[in-house]
Amino acid sequence: MPPDSPAAPSRTPTPAPPRIVPEQIAALRADLTAASYTVETTEALLGPVAVAALRRENPVPARRALEGRTDAAAVLFRLFTLGAVVPRSVIQRALPTLGADGASALGLVIPAASRETPGAAEAAEPLLRAAVDLAPYAASDDAGQIAWWIASDLSELATGQALGPDHVLGIGGASLTLARITPRTRVATVLDLGCGGGIQALHAARHADHVVATDLSRRALAFAAFNAALNDVEIELRHGSLLDPVAGESFDLIVSNPPFVITPREAGQEEARWTYRDGGRAGDSLLAELLEAVPAHLAPGGSAVMLGNWEISRDQPWDAHPRAWLDPARADGVDAWVIQREQEDPAQYAETWARDGGITERDARWSPLLEAWLDDFAARDVEGIGFGYLLLRRPDHGARSVPALPRPAVLRTEQAAGTGTGSLAAHLADGLDAIDELAALDDDALAALRPVRAADVIERRHFTPGAWDPTLIELAQGAGFARVVRADQILAATVGALDGTLTLGQVLAAVCALTDADEHEARARVLPAVRELVISRMVTL
Repeated sequence: MPPDSPAAPSRTPTPAPPRIVPEQIAALRADLTAASYTVETTEALLGPVAVAALRRENPVPARRALEGRTDAAAVLFRLFTLGAVVPRSVIQRALPTLGADGASALGLVIPAASRETPGAAEAAEPLLRAAVDLAPYAASDDAGQIAWWIASDLSELATGQALGPDHVLGIGGASLTLARITPRTRVATVLDLGCGGGIQALHAARHADHVVATDLSRRALAFAAFNAALNDVEIELRHGSLLDPVAGESFDLIVSNPPFVITPREAGQEEARWTYRDGGRAGDSLLAELLEAVPAHLAPGGSAVMLGNWEISRDQPWDAHPRAWLDPARADGVDAWVIQREQEDPAQYAETWARDGGITERDARWSPLLEAWLDDFAARDVEGIGFGYLLLRRPDHGARSVPALPRPAVLRTEQAAGTGTGSLAAHLADGLDAIDELAALDDDALAALRPVRAADVIERRHFTPGAWDPTLIELAQGAGFARVVRADQILAATVGALDGTLTLGQVLAAVCALTDADEHEARARVLPAVRELVISRMVTL
């Protein structure tokens, strides 16, 4: 195999995690900056076809696009993401301050094995390969623009083999989702529970005075420490399971992408279990355990934002499990909001997570593994698996300008598959505020307010050809989850007139007068609908 070709697919021992040597970390940071090793630069080098192919886990167009290029960013991307073996002198030129020796001392590169480099004995110089993935990361959140570098274990794309059981994941879809839905209001303390490589903790450090990040995997904590040092971010790292490392402490914000993947527990199926995604519990019980414990760690006014999977049993509503888990939180005075974004059947779910671990239809393990997954779900009569967001907040009744009396906590569940424009983090934070505010308002108090229809809300009317009256009226949202709400003439007319000039009660009375509708009956129907529209941010108070 010639230099700059992908490493061979046979399994090799997992290298040690990267090490922190302050002087060399500073040198690496300087070299990555000088190389313009950024998302913008690498995507420009690759081109749109190769970028799209990489998102499908296909590295071939990227290898072709970078073949023969000697610019530092191209060399680094081939080395760290595409799994190329690269001559030592090429790495030396790409990292001139750190050097190849410094990269080796940090645990970033190791000698390429002889089986990866046929003819290496005749090679003019040593050939090296990456020991870790080191990728540029760019994002924007409510706190501004971000440009970092994130180290993780090499992906299947680079190694050509299934992931190891202690694999530390890079920036995946779930990590990006959690980052996008987490509120970025300035707070004193944040807990990143199950931090993995530390991406959520890095985000949190931009808007928190102190961040604690925990994980059961010491390997993950080593990567998180390296990423914090490389990006010059201060994070406190603690080892332990779930909330054990923070016993007795409370936080203003808890973020968690827990190991929620439901995995067969039978003997002989250990190969289906990866530390970064498998919580070591049967079914979805890890999430149940976590949600029972999290409320005790929320400070007054504190929120928790989590991702999760839940089983949907035959002949039960989709939200039966989340509701059962969160009933104790409601009893403890904590509001909860569960949003199901996707649902898969057991076969789809098994296929998704088998592929996620690098096991495909061509692998001898594929069929036995899927059989074990389906047997596991069948044993609990599971017919679907939901994925979504779990949001909790402990109301701070004394924080308002006019302190409010404690009120019953709210447990809200909904299915929302769409995505609109704008920030989901701000949308969800505003929704939690609305849940808190509405819970303290009876119908008379709500009717006395002057709500305003959101600017992104439009009305859609559907007609049978030639008919004067619509068969369907819909209120459609452009932002948030792009919700579509069915409405009757009274609700549509009321929402359309909410410009803040009149109270809700006055608008509704006027609409009823114009349509000869019974105001008492309309009020009983419209006010609950307006409450829903306020939480979904289609109407604001």
